[in-house]
Amino acid sequence: MKVVNYSEFRQNLADNLNSVNDDHEIVVVSRTKGRNIVVMDLDEFNAIQETLHLLGAAANRHRLETALQEMESGGGRKRKLINE
Repeated sequence: MKVVNYSEFRQNLADNLNSVNDDHEIVVVSRTKGRNIVVMDLDEFNAIQETLHLLGAAANRHRLETALQEMESGGGRKRKLINE
């Protein structure tokens, strides 16, 4: 995670945005008279949103946790993909 002040972020806007996209760097922009903001890659944001959605329902969260426990304890089977 990289923290920069607003002026530095603005002066190096292209470099900062490239760092976010290319290196998946999260940039925190520090503002003196306002609240700080976070700049992150859209794919990263969407992945977080999807995770929150999947874990948001108690039944779904329980199902996912059970499946993870089963895999970690040696359960599950390897299967070949079906090529169409």
